[in-house]
Amino acid sequence: MSYSSVEEFMQMVIAKNPAEKEYHQAVHEVVEFLWDFIQKNPVYKHHKILERIIEPERVIIFRVPWRDDRGNIQVNRGFRIEFNSAIGPYKGGLRFHPSVNLGILKFLGFEQVFKNSLTTLPMGGGKGGSDFDPKGKSDNEVMSFCQSFMTELFRHIGPNTDVPAGDIGVGAREIGYLFGQYKRLKNEFTGVLTGKSLNWGGSLIRPQATGFGCVYFAQEMLKTRGESFKGKCVAISGFGNVAWGAALKVNDLGGKVVTLSGPDGYIYDPDGVSGEKIDYMLELRATNDDVVAPYVSKFDSAEFIQGKRPWEVDVDIALPCATQNELDKEDAENLVKNSCICVCEGANMPCTPEAVEVLLNNKLLYAPGKAANAGGVAVSGLEMSQNSMRLSWTREEVDSKLHGIMVSIHETCVKYGKDGDFVNYVKGANIGGFIKVADSMIDQGCI
Repeated sequence: MSYSSVEEFMQMVIAKNPAEKEYHQAVHEVVEFLWDFIQKNPVYKHHKILERIIEPERVIIFRVPWRDDRGNIQVNRGFRIEFNSAIGPYKGGLRFHPSVNLGILKFLGFEQVFKNSLTTLPMGGGKGGSDFDPKGKSDNEVMSFCQSFMTELFRHIGPNTDVPAGDIGVGAREIGYLFGQYKRLKNEFTGVLTGKSLNWGGSLIRPQATGFGCVYFAQEMLKTRGESFKGKCVAISGFGNVAWGAALKVNDLGGKVVTLSGPDGYIYDPDGVSGEKIDYMLELRATNDDVVAPYVSKFDSAEFIQGKRPWEVDVDIALPCATQNELDKEDAENLVKNSCICVCEGANMPCTPEAVEVLLNNKLLYAPGKAANAGGVAVSGLEMSQNSMRLSWTREEVDSKLHGIMVSIHETCVKYGKDGDFVNYVKGANIGGFIKVADSMIDQGCI
């Protein structure tokens, strides 16, 4: 069946994937910007690339039983979405959080396909995780869960098949436990996971990479209008790895970070988040309390605004680095009203469709996460390369390669998204990421 419109195509997607609203949102954004391109290039229509690219190659769902510290058996659900391997082994993070479900992981895996393609590195797209919540668990309980999770997952992954990484709830501790169990089960030491400790195959600047990459991308966007970070006020949401990396790099480039946020609200620090304040972000995260309010007890230059998001603050640049759909239409209107010039996504799909429409209609510099937050997976790809070659690059080498990748992604977005004097980075990222995957799918036949 051929579809006459985006709406008709989406009706099919929704019917086949009911109650997966995040996945519907991700597919709609891609299809909306690809539709005219595909009509003008009927080879993709003939090979039914759209119909094929929205279907994961494989969906794995499994039981994860484990024992808590009291000896009681707990049961969680594990997932791995192996979405597309046309240009390389599946690559994407594992998320451990109570909100994890099939629809969220399909959205993340689908986005990962295009993001990985944009890096130019040979990586397909995948995503996985569990509804397990590491928060409040002992190290022993986290290890028990991770070992049980890997006891099933190990049969589906490998350095040339599927290479998971960390995500929300999966940091160095969890990656270590997962890798240890994989090594025990397979009796081999291979680069099957990225985000590893430096002692056993990790890459320098991997924890900061997503935030660094986001700021590098924003820097390239600003250059198109003769601007830079120097002297600019920047709002950042979140206080995890992405926000931490972004805050470091904004300071390096002469900007001033004035907000951080958590589920409890946000802090506003007019003196700027820099130096020991950035170091304190690591302490906040290490508590696993998932709140940002203690910042104001430590630094009296800041105030805490409970239950709100930072997008009401008057800033030049906004970097949403927390989670999906955290910036809505009202937030976008506030940013426009306050003369914000750039919104660059550090998280995955943090702007709602209505917010994106406001930003694009007002001609703000706006970059979607599939382009702007590709720095994390880019350095994961560089970690895979280092593992394969049995060597480690210096911090400067990795940072230089990351910067080059982000500049290249920006150039691709401009190439396919430029419309007169305006660059639609959403259109550019979707078309630029699609072409390499789609052409590879055609080359490899009907599979």
